[in-house]
Amino acid sequence: MSEQTSNFLLIFLEVISGLVILVLVAGLIAIAVLYVIDKTQTKQTIRRNYPVIGRFRYIFEHMGEFFRQYFFAMDREEMPFNRAERSWVYRAAKNVDSTIAFGSTRSLAPPGTVLFANCPFPTLTEDSAPISGVTVGPYCDTPYTTQSLFNISGMSYGALSTPAVRALSRGAKKAGCWMNTGEGGLSPYHLEGGCDIVFQVGTAKYGVRTPDGKLSDERLKEVAQHEQVRMFEIKMSQGAKPGKGGILPGEKVTAEIAAIRGIPEGQDSISPNGHPEIRSVDDLLDMINRIRDVTGKPVGFKSVIGAYGWLDELFDKIVARGVESAPDFITIDSADGGTGAAPQSLMDYVGLSIKESLPLVVDKLKQHGLRDRVKIICSGKMITPSGVAWALCMGADFVVSARGFMFALGCIQALQCNKNTCPTGITTHDKKLQYGLDPVDKAERVANYASNMAYEVGVIAHSCGVSEPRCLRRYHAYIVGENGISHSASELHPDVEAQQIPVKQLLAG
Repeated sequence: MSEQTSNFLLIFLEVISGLVILVLVAGLIAIAVLYVIDKTQTKQTIRRNYPVIGRFRYIFEHMGEFFRQYFFAMDREEMPFNRAERSWVYRAAKNVDSTIAFGSTRSLAPPGTVLFANCPFPTLTEDSAPISGVTVGPYCDTPYTTQSLFNISGMSYGALSTPAVRALSRGAKKAGCWMNTGEGGLSPYHLEGGCDIVFQVGTAKYGVRTPDGKLSDERLKEVAQHEQVRMFEIKMSQGAKPGKGGILPGEKVTAEIAAIRGIPEGQDSISPNGHPEIRSVDDLLDMINRIRDVTGKPVGFKSVIGAYGWLDELFDKIVARGVESAPDFITIDSADGGTGAAPQSLMDYVGLSIKESLPLVVDKLKQHGLRDRVKIICSGKMITPSGVAWALCMGADFVVSARGFMFALGCIQALQCNKNTCPTGITTHDKKLQYGLDPVDKAERVANYASNMAYEVGVIAHSCGVSEPRCLRRYHAYIVGENGISHSASELHPDVEAQQIPVKQLLAG
């Protein structure tokens, strides 16, 4: 080795040594600074008692959310959705083989478990029938008829990113299902895919409001002029936060979102807890008929059911006014529904689950002779075929899902929806994070998920011996009781005979 090379190596080693010493000194200074900060702060006891080291507790607590679902949780034990449920959605969205081997990992013993009564003579392929269509709003100028069983529930533009809304719109068009705008108003991205749209009128009237926040007939007409907008839904309450309005953090209220909603840019978008104009069942019917008269399209309302005596009053009023005054549909949301942001006290403890509320509302409609007139849409953690099939058995006309379609978009249940840090780009307006969400590719996955859902619900229906999913009835579903023995849903929720004049007679005069 030459003397020149040797000198170069010595100089290089000295520089490296100096850098290492510099890094160590900087590290020691940083640790010392953190030590002083932690020891003198009064907000967190752990950091005060165990300076620097105590910080790892909060890091591990945060990282635990992500590590549990990949390394520690069993397939069926996570909440709100376990790995088995998410995996089915991912496979359905990717249109890959969804069969499993050896045996189910689902326990059939827990009370409340749903089973389906297979028929000894299942429906053969040649005996199957296309999914039947349902017409909503027979008294409207423009009724809506669709075959779609499974549709996209309300998720606002603002809560969702631009590429996410684009993907959902395109995917819904391809699958032939509808997309609910959520309470954030109608954006160009909802329309660009060409799908059918349900416009949600939230308590803040975003997209159809006057400058002082009241409902604007002129804005309603503008929205209704879009042929794609097929129905209007008045949002009374939401399963994840009954009695609480929508919450969109100010950091998500961009100039575009502010313009669409009709609110100031950069400020928290907080909707009222309820509609100021709706304080009684008469007010609700008046609002339904006002929007229907202005738009000429079907109008219904969305509510999580808690107290339910008001339903009898509502249905009595409808019979007294005439069936044409009825809501064209009721969307029932479950207490275990999802949202981008809600108080934990409401999310954990308020409202009835769909298992109770769906049969309750269906039965009350039957009691008042209104079941044929009012269609039922339901939502609440029904992201797999079994949930959708159960809802059809109990009397639903349609099922909608938000989080199921988020999984189809690539959601990993990171639980970051209430922040601007969603790692999959679905619920963030950070352009860097949105970059990974390709609307074209994800639209295919959205369409695959909806189509495979309809197919798999059909598989259950054919196993039960009926020709298509809308022929499922309560006696096709069994519910496991406390003693481990299952009982037919028709025994737990007997079909109710109408106590009022049947709707067909009312229509006849």
